[in-house]
Amino acid sequence: MSPLDETNASFIMGFHVFESSLRPDRASSQYGKGCNISVSHLRYSANHNALDSWQITAHLVEHKRLYGPIWRSRFGPFDVVNVATAELIAQVIRQEGRYPVRTDLPHWKEYRDMRGQAYGIHVDTGPEWYRIRSALNPKMLKLKEVAAYAPIIHEVVSDLLQRVELLRLRSPDQVTVKDLASELYKFGFEGISSILFETRLGCLQEEIPTDTLRFISAVNDMLALSEMVLFFPRWTRHIFPFWKRFVQAWDDLYDVGMLKFNVCIRDAQYIISILYVTVHVGIHGSLNELQLPSGQQIYTTSNTLSWTLYHLARDAEVQNRLYNEIASVCPNKELPTAEHLTRMPYMKAVIKETLRIYPVVPGNGRLTVDSEVIVDNYWFPKKTQFHLCHYAVSHDESNFPEPECFVPDRWLRDNPSRSQHHPYSSVPFGVGVRACVGKRVAELEMYFALSRVRKPELAKKKTLERSILLNICTILHNHCLIYGTIE
Repeated sequence: MSPLDETNASFIMGFHVFESSLRPDRASSQYGKGCNISVSHLRYSANHNALDSWQITAHLVEHKRLYGPIWRSRFGPFDVVNVATAELIAQVIRQEGRYPVRTDLPHWKEYRDMRGQAYGIHVDTGPEWYRIRSALNPKMLKLKEVAAYAPIIHEVVSDLLQRVELLRLRSPDQVTVKDLASELYKFGFEGISSILFETRLGCLQEEIPTDTLRFISAVNDMLALSEMVLFFPRWTRHIFPFWKRFVQAWDDLYDVGMLKFNVCIRDAQYIISILYVTVHVGIHGSLNELQLPSGQQIYTTSNTLSWTLYHLARDAEVQNRLYNEIASVCPNKELPTAEHLTRMPYMKAVIKETLRIYPVVPGNGRLTVDSEVIVDNYWFPKKTQFHLCHYAVSHDESNFPEPECFVPDRWLRDNPSRSQHHPYSSVPFGVGVRACVGKRVAELEMYFALSRVRKPELAKKKTLERSILLNICTILHNHCLIYGTIE
């Protein structure tokens, strides 16, 4: 029996709410507090937007207020223990072991087995995962290495700016850009794909190539359908189309990606060649895993830039300060380099503050694999799924006074407004050896794009604010949370 067995239940406003306590036969004075853990049981709706990202963030904050910093939730097949303070997140991370696991992905594994493919970086665990990750880290996370990607990122940024200007001139008022979120998403996709495959996919062209459209559609379908496939039991696969469409999305990813992969191997291109030659992982699995390019990075780039432009349009002081910093470091529209970025602390603070308020996903996961763990003096057995509630933590007043306010200065050293916060109070890219492998590339894309949006483009506050807000609503409507799929 689990030490968190439910003892009573009631129904309140559509939720199953349980009170649960540590079993006295398993909780000693060393491990147990002798008090209850509140447990919320969320009932899943078949509506695609029923548990979208925005609603989940609201639930996390509300549940922390109701139940305290640690509680258990259930929705669909998920049974998780939520931790919602920086210190409790740190306790989980300190006990994650050498080969941490975010969550189990049985449907991804099933597809790999069905197609005879290797698992790859998202699905593999243990020493095999570590070997793949160790090969990628030096080329994806070291600043000196990532700086080598600057020319291709600037090329993609130039295409984005030209595309936005074209759409602006075509609009009735020659100012408003409709569906900017879509353009920023394509920018993120083009950027990371250009680095991985060292070739352009044409996402920002007037006529996007058919294979590229198929590729983008497959990534979106696969991520969205992952949620559905997990929530519905296996016997429903002959009734509902989700599993069939999920498999088709992966097949499309493989078919299109294989064309790019063959070119990379033929031309000995960088990232994929290193992964293939150095680690000797299976071609198919590693290819498919790299193609999700770091789905978090794509969403992070588009989501963060949208919200950043929104706040710059609303706050002339922040906008002027950022513009002056960029102009002083890169006069006469000089293209910034990685070295230039070291002299732009305010721009980095603006991005950090945006990521704090609007992280691309509201939480992260850890599955205890190797051993039992103790968190907040509670004992948890192996195979416990923890949900690290980053959104709730980054909106905690004890870490960030006036947490809903956009205050980039709180990230600047030697500034009176600087927040004395816990190191884990805002970790939008995750933390530890499982942190997002595309973090540095995403940051470089955002810094370069923001540094090249000059003041004239931001000047018309009301029009831009309205346009950006409409596009942000599009992002929030379309974005869905996939637990554990982001490396």
